[in-house]
Amino acid sequence: MCLRGNRLGVKFRRQHPIGPFITDFCCLERHLVIELDGGQHAEQMEYDARRTKYLASRGYKVIRFWDHTVLTGIDGVLEQIRISL
Repeated sequence: MCLRGNRLGVKFRRQHPIGPFITDFCCLERHLVIELDGGQHAEQMEYDARRTKYLASRGYKVIRFWDHTVLTGIDGVLEQIRISL
């Protein structure tokens, strides 16, 4: 994804652990977590909800994108991330 190299003006860590969970991308400076969800996430919505609740309780905002959306509309995804920063 286009989060490497401070392209958005902040550093994102890939596969960053927070408590018992491993986040896809995490910006520690802004307490922002980006999760990329594939098809399996449609079947694990309860798990994702618990995970999001845990991260929120630690002060993190979680944004989720479907893999397909990232692959077909990266500009819109990056704009949503910029707005959230």
